[in-house]
Amino acid sequence: MSLGTKPSMVDISAKKIIYREAEAYGRIKLRKDTVRLIREGGVEKGDPLTVASIAGILAAKSTPHLLPMCHPIEITKVDVTCNVEDEEHVACRSLVRAVARTGVEMEALTAVSVALLNIWDMVKRYEKDERGLYPYTAIEEIKVLSKVKREASQ
Repeated sequence: MSLGTKPSMVDISAKKIIYREAEAYGRIKLRKDTVRLIREGGVEKGDPLTVASIAGILAAKSTPHLLPMCHPIEITKVDVTCNVEDEEHVACRSLVRAVARTGVEMEALTAVSVALLNIWDMVKRYEKDERGLYPYTAIEEIKVLSKVKREASQ
């Protein structure tokens, strides 16, 4: 930021209210033994896939509190699903919908990010090495998969 630039939220009052949708994806790389524990229901804190989905939904609704330039909008739908993708990865996808003046990409990305962080939190005891670090654990590929905008009546 240059010294003369003041942060400000973009004025969207002149934009049309239209249907908005965004889908996001991300995944977390875990030890194979940790993924096995998730599959078998052996995680001490409970089912990380269910908790992550609920946390992601809550996060999407909280996006303007986390990203200061993000407009608060009335979200009409949030769906977050997490599943074991392969023997080393758990993936999360989010779908966010709204009828609004601005898009919902940040809400979809926030949902996936927080869902993945919840998975990490719930399995961290299994991921630590002898020094208490996480050399095998990594959140990867958080991205917007699709974005839709159209007149609300369609």
